[in-house]
Amino acid sequence: MLHELLLALLGFTGDLIVDEREQQKTLGLTFHSDSPLSDECTFKLAPDISFIEPSERDLIERLIKLGFYYRELDRFAKKSRNLSWIRSVTSVHPLERADELSKQSREKKPSVYRRAIANGIGEILSVYRSAVLHIEQKLLAETTPILATVTQGLNKFFVLFPPLYEVVLEIERDDIRGGQLLNVLNKRCHCGVPELRTCLQRLLWHGHQVMYNQLAAWMVYGILQDPHGEFFIKRQEDGDLDHRSSHEEISEKLSRASVHETSLTDWHSGFHISLDMLPDYIPMRLGESILFAGKAIRVLRNPSPAFQFQKDKSFQQTMCGSQRIRGFMRSDFPEKETELDAELTGEELLPPSEADKIEAMLKDLKESSEFHKRSFECTVDFVRAIAASHLWQLVVVRADLKGHLKALKDYFLLEKGDFFQCFLEESRQLMRLPPRQSTGESDLMVPFQLAATKTIAEEDKYFSRVSLRMPSFGVTVRSSQADLARSKVSLTGKANLTSDTSVDGWDAIALEYSVDWPMQLFFTQEVLSKYLKVFQYLIRLKRTQMELEKSWASVMHQDHIESARHRKDGTNGSTSQQRRQGIRPMWRVREHMAFLIRNLQFYIQVDVIESQWKVLQTHIHDSQDFTELVGFHQEYLSALISQSFLDIGSVSRILDSIMKLCLQFCWNIENQESNPNTSELENIAEEFNKKSNSLYTILRSSKLAGSQRAPFLRRFLLRLNFNFFYETTARGVLNVVRQRPALPL
Repeated sequence: MLHELLLALLGFTGDLIVDEREQQKTLGLTFHSDSPLSDECTFKLAPDISFIEPSERDLIERLIKLGFYYRELDRFAKKSRNLSWIRSVTSVHPLERADELSKQSREKKPSVYRRAIANGIGEILSVYRSAVLHIEQKLLAETTPILATVTQGLNKFFVLFPPLYEVVLEIERDDIRGGQLLNVLNKRCHCGVPELRTCLQRLLWHGHQVMYNQLAAWMVYGILQDPHGEFFIKRQEDGDLDHRSSHEEISEKLSRASVHETSLTDWHSGFHISLDMLPDYIPMRLGESILFAGKAIRVLRNPSPAFQFQKDKSFQQTMCGSQRIRGFMRSDFPEKETELDAELTGEELLPPSEADKIEAMLKDLKESSEFHKRSFECTVDFVRAIAASHLWQLVVVRADLKGHLKALKDYFLLEKGDFFQCFLEESRQLMRLPPRQSTGESDLMVPFQLAATKTIAEEDKYFSRVSLRMPSFGVTVRSSQADLARSKVSLTGKANLTSDTSVDGWDAIALEYSVDWPMQLFFTQEVLSKYLKVFQYLIRLKRTQMELEKSWASVMHQDHIESARHRKDGTNGSTSQQRRQGIRPMWRVREHMAFLIRNLQFYIQVDVIESQWKVLQTHIHDSQDFTELVGFHQEYLSALISQSFLDIGSVSRILDSIMKLCLQFCWNIENQESNPNTSELENIAEEFNKKSNSLYTILRSSKLAGSQRAPFLRRFLLRLNFNFFYETTARGVLNVVRQRPALPL
């Protein structure tokens, strides 16, 4: 009876203590080790035993429940630690291995987290087995009451086994894995039984060992070590891949992708946070920091082979003058101004000492007996700061972020006004005609290259990155015909042009800027598209302003020629004088147009671009965090677009209409010699007055008074109406001077 009871406590039933599941054998059913866990205890005392008192029967029934719990916990541990799926895959051909793994995953659902929890359960069961062995030795050595001794020796397991069994049952029933498993254990750790809390914390510790191993692989080496999709960092394509795709197709796609293209894809959209697997006690902010740190480490450890940099004089000065930049200070720099290009390695971008420091901090967390949220947060924030700092050094110092930003300001924001003035003057006659389908971009090559020859110095190393495009035609006009071994970030714009292009087809002129690794991490396609949006707006504005000036100069030049000819011929030129007198009111309209366009251009270039540029430069100087820089640059671009009213449909549409009216006015007034009819000019002037009045009404509208853009609208209105001139002209009251309010004496 004693050994029958002791064996039952270790999960082995017999004649006196039976398992109800054994009855299934008589029905031809087989009981496997991987069968589902029983919801209720199936160990019972044989009903035909008559020599046991009812009180003893109740006590034995209570004891053998521990044997049932032991057997079920042991079955779960053995099933979770089963590594046969690995052995079955090692002999499979490499091309079929992933399919085999996927098949085994669907059938047995292996889990490294469950395996870790199973190891923790195994520790608890080993303590239980030792207790049973100690009881057996004690009962054989001494004459003591059997049931009392067994109950006293296993008393603490009555508190531990039922809750542990409930945890295991929940894990099996709901197929809980990964971070969800950590959530279950963490919630159950909050209990008032010290022994149970200690056991559950030990199981949670085993689960955290797996998480820390995955964190170390991700945050130290940039490797996603997650064979069964249990980590809260996942590859983006995991949920998007068609499992039916053959491995030959996947291998072909990977072979076509270059190293830096794969790196860029990983950075921008390669990984994401799985909220299902993110433990509840890890905030989303920390999850994002872990995601960023791992992606940054991947970039730093796998630099593009094509990336080279020059330690020129400015680079050396930056290195010597900035004590904030760690890890790159050198005691002596070469005296010569430039050095040969040097190819970077991962160890230069992320020194081994920094990686060792990160690994040591994660190891300290791993060895801690309990999970301390504060320590975990500090470690993650520290690792993120290291990654962001070295990424900042790579992008700002080595890749010369300031130089690229200045180049984008020069060309996309028209900082090099002399270049674009020359380009528009050289292409002025060309742009009087509609762009041709076949040669539209090729026609632009001559004025573009001519303007570059006249205004761009040879020292401007960034001009070779700029290309001119006509998106509707698809041919690129490069600023340099030399082939550049760099990736292309193409921004073609979305110009809605039809097959019969008009003169306004030239409004689709776009710039393209070629960026290398690692600047593609900073200048994404979305960022450059915003630059393009501002550029197309500014180039139309500058073209309109130039046409208004050129039309006045052209007509005045023609009048001077005619006056000189009349004086030479001795005629009075009454016909020419009458014609000039007839269009004199139109010159006043032209002046109003020029006033509006000049003030708009001055407002955007000075009040918007220059002021925001100064703010951005201050942020770059004060910051040494890559993510902060990205945020500051996004704020900079958003400010350019919003303060230029490009995102206010009512204002931008009116300004666009006014620019088109100005161009039509200029072309018509220059054609007065051949077409003296002024009715079309009058119609344009009338329409301009309406649009101008509408613009003034919107700028003074009370609906926008509470808007965030109200201060900028008021600033623009102040430039237009500083002396009430715009108010009077916009209302069409040209001869009425508004009375100024009398100043108090």
